[in-house]
Amino acid sequence: MQNIRRIYKTGPEALTVLDGAALSIQRGEIVALVAPSGAGKSTLLHLAGLLEKPDAGTVIIDGEDAGALPDSARTDIRLRKIGFVYQFHHLLPEFTALENIALPQMIAGRVEAQADRRSMELLEKFGLTARAGHLPGKLSGGEKQRVAIARALANNPALLLADEPTGNLDVATANTVFAELLRVVKSENVAAIIATHNPDLALRMDRQIRLQDGRLV
Repeated sequence: MQNIRRIYKTGPEALTVLDGAALSIQRGEIVALVAPSGAGKSTLLHLAGLLEKPDAGTVIIDGEDAGALPDSARTDIRLRKIGFVYQFHHLLPEFTALENIALPQMIAGRVEAQADRRSMELLEKFGLTARAGHLPGKLSGGEKQRVAIARALANNPALLLADEPTGNLDVATANTVFAELLRVVKSENVAAIIATHNPDLALRMDRQIRLQDGRLV
């Protein structure tokens, strides 16, 4: 991300959320994004994930100026190269854990057998092989969030964006899930930006960036 500027206009008022923000991140690197509520963490993640366009600046993914592409091409990059994890798991309740992980792969063009193999591989990495056939309603909170993280990694993305991924969990479960998240992301060689309010979790990542006056420091 180079010289990113994002302004929200509400009537005559203009709120500058990001003003010259810049960030470079490589595969295998896990970066903590730390800032108080309202500082622009979600905006930054939306821009990095091509869900919004910056008012100025460039978003380059794998050497491609993704921010300047038309919507259809941006959607294709999100599907193939970016994984998202949110505070709430957003699993589809009528599908099993394995099916929730397989669906985005099939949308991306993998045949069902390939998608199922990749899904089982990720479930095994998270210690959830025995839960493959369970619906989300039969999973614990920690298990649901593990499945959500596995789903985000299903298409072998270059970049993982996580917004308070353990924020809905109790402390003990959050620590366990977070440790597994770090381990699997490293093993998958993914670049990851993880927004968190938790300073202890932030310290466990490779480096920390903070939003300050619209810039990253």
